[in-house]
Amino acid sequence: MIAMFITTSVFSMAQTKTANQFDLVYENAITENAPGKVNIHPVTYKLNGIEIAANVYTPANYDPSRKYPAVVVAHPNGGVKEQVAGLYAQRLAESGYITIAADASYQGASGGHPRNVDKPAFRIEDIRGMADYITQYEGVDAKRLGLLGICGGGGYSLKAAQTDKRFKVVATLSMFNSGVVRRNGYMNSGLSTIQDRLKQATEARALEAAGGEVRYAGDTKITDEMADKMPFDLYREGHYYYNRTHAHPNSTFRYTMSSLLDLMEFDAASNMDLINQPLLMMAGSKADSYYMTDSAFNLATGTKDKELFLIPGATHIQTYYVPEYVDKAISKLNEFFSKFL
Repeated sequence: MIAMFITTSVFSMAQTKTANQFDLVYENAITENAPGKVNIHPVTYKLNGIEIAANVYTPANYDPSRKYPAVVVAHPNGGVKEQVAGLYAQRLAESGYITIAADASYQGASGGHPRNVDKPAFRIEDIRGMADYITQYEGVDAKRLGLLGICGGGGYSLKAAQTDKRFKVVATLSMFNSGVVRRNGYMNSGLSTIQDRLKQATEARALEAAGGEVRYAGDTKITDEMADKMPFDLYREGHYYYNRTHAHPNSTFRYTMSSLLDLMEFDAASNMDLINQPLLMMAGSKADSYYMTDSAFNLATGTKDKELFLIPGATHIQTYYVPEYVDKAISKLNEFFSKFL
């Protein structure tokens, strides 16, 4: 998982249906819309010419004539709206918020070609696009808009909130600094291969420009045995979450090799002083990814209201689904959002 695996495989649009009619794969997910309950509304909208697939969650007894606070939820790298982003969007809707979780452009059920482009500017624009859509949604109070980013979506949420002041508050869970990791490797494990990987990314870009095949990183099939030997909890547990317990046909670790030209110069923690909104950063106390949250949090000198919240006993991936840890995160989010929204 640390090395960059290159393939030239062709994306297949064939997908396997999940048991849930909304394709949700998290525990206690909505199975049907019912009066007086939290409901889910699959929607699509255009963002810079690309069709975005999203789910909007409305609170129990939703009344469009009222005004509700809203929260945008940004999913992890490789994740889709039906996994952890959907879980947190649903739980926040249970607390009275109108929420939205969308697949990133070029990923999941959203449009865009080639598939699985993963450029920071696009992911940040996706977050702004969710804000565009949800602030026009019936019943939403645009002056009470919050942002929650999970894993890679957390890093991109920090960048979005630095300049987009529609977001009155910003929260992250298990924040992952995609650019720093793609450049330096996880926990700086790839420093010796930076120039080699930049060369590979450059060659991939040139090949695409010449009309050749699209090369991908992270497209190797990982077995349980391979995962069990991985040195980092995030990657080992991430394999089981994404490929076993919470697998979804639209979710993939792969991304275009040429995306590295943008990723490797990106740092989610740069310009953190531009965040003047209240900031909550949450992480598992046992997460080996915590160093990224710690670094960004300490650089957030522009806000008077910031809080670091550690979830006792949790690793990075466990904050995605373990009921005890999800409950603690949701409780903290409710406290934070209700205070400032």
